[in-house]
Amino acid sequence: MKKYISFLIYICLIGSMLAQVPTGDLLIKNGTVLTITQGDLQNTDVLIRDGKIAQIGKNLKTPEGVREVDATGMYVMPGIIDAHSHIGISATNESTSPVTAEVWVGDALDPYDIAIYRALAGGVTTSHVMHGSANAIGGQCETIKHRWGLMDPGQMRMEGAPRTIKFALGENPMRVHGIGNGVQPRTRMGVEALFRRAFAEAKAYDEAWQKYRTSQSGGSKTKAEFTPAPAYNIRLETLAGILRGKILIHCHSYRADEILMLMDVCKDFGVQKICFQHVNEGFKVAPELAAFGATASVFSDWWAYKFEVYYSTAYNATILAKNGVVTSINSDSPELNRHLYHEAAKTRRYGQLSENEALAMITLNPAIQLGIDKRVGSLEKGKEADIAIFSAHPLSIYAVPQMTIVDGIVRFDVKKDPSDMRVDINPEEAIPAFQESIGGSRQSHEACMEGVLEQLFLLGN
Repeated sequence: MKKYISFLIYICLIGSMLAQVPTGDLLIKNGTVLTITQGDLQNTDVLIRDGKIAQIGKNLKTPEGVREVDATGMYVMPGIIDAHSHIGISATNESTSPVTAEVWVGDALDPYDIAIYRALAGGVTTSHVMHGSANAIGGQCETIKHRWGLMDPGQMRMEGAPRTIKFALGENPMRVHGIGNGVQPRTRMGVEALFRRAFAEAKAYDEAWQKYRTSQSGGSKTKAEFTPAPAYNIRLETLAGILRGKILIHCHSYRADEILMLMDVCKDFGVQKICFQHVNEGFKVAPELAAFGATASVFSDWWAYKFEVYYSTAYNATILAKNGVVTSINSDSPELNRHLYHEAAKTRRYGQLSENEALAMITLNPAIQLGIDKRVGSLEKGKEADIAIFSAHPLSIYAVPQMTIVDGIVRFDVKKDPSDMRVDINPEEAIPAFQESIGGSRQSHEACMEGVLEQLFLLGN
């Protein structure tokens, strides 16, 4: 019996250790600290205790047992935050219905996804993980920290981060459901009608629950006065959470007319919290976005990859920001997220934003959009120690990430980067199929190249 009890205690302890997120102590010395909110500090130290920033100043003493990191000649900045990412999941779209508010990305996290480590190699410490945009109203997203090396998917979640949900406008839900399955929405009008119907159903559901709770709080009731509880519906419960302001909408969008449409729908139902993703034509309606209080998470210079994205401008981020819209630059890609500091730098070329304005678009601004800016996004005493260290100013094309820290723990160190984490490509290496055709006929050369081009096409789509 004692052995059995001891075994149960052991299992409980292991479970507790797995659930607990480790934090660390560190002292970063003599770096140029880019705080984002409190200016740039030369030859400054950052002391981290128990995963949080304990002190920022010059000539800080190293507490006993705390590791020192020499950042002399380097730049220390807040960890980069990607407001639109698909890393850490393999489930793209639950495309069986145009409304799938009942599903949740957090149920499908993969802590072993190598893209998480590679994001760390680009200074990214936090990602907003979203599924695709097949559904007008999709499922709930998940804000994760890049705690590479932890085996429990639950430890990837940023505990306490506000709930978010994915919406989508335009071609994607129209094509998948209207054209593909013959159900609403087939048109942009149908997308709006679907939003209104879903919100109306959620409002009625919420009112039914409020009526039931009120009836219960009044003490004992006669049988005639008793109000039965409504049937629980997780889809409607999630949508009701949006109406209550408990869940933030992040909406895939491109065209200005549709952006205005969804803001009108939100006004009619009292929804105030929305971040438009991509928002390529946001520059056309920047004052309206600012007046509503909507935020925007954009590409730096992507457009024309499908018809509804035919028209945009690399000045989009700057125009939005100058109109008072909280704007971030995202990746929507496990490859591009390693270069978000380069993407932010483009705003110095297009619109001449200041260095701090540009860096805010990949740090503080996405934190605001995700509701986590009290915890991360800038280097301030008391905030969580998610930090990236660069060899040069992070907006420089010559900058190379040296170290990435999450919760005070070094999760990436360029000097200790394992060789098997990388795939080195030799640009001089011949493609095997092409190599085999050398010396063959013209037809064999052409057939080989057709095969190579076909493979490249498949990889790109």
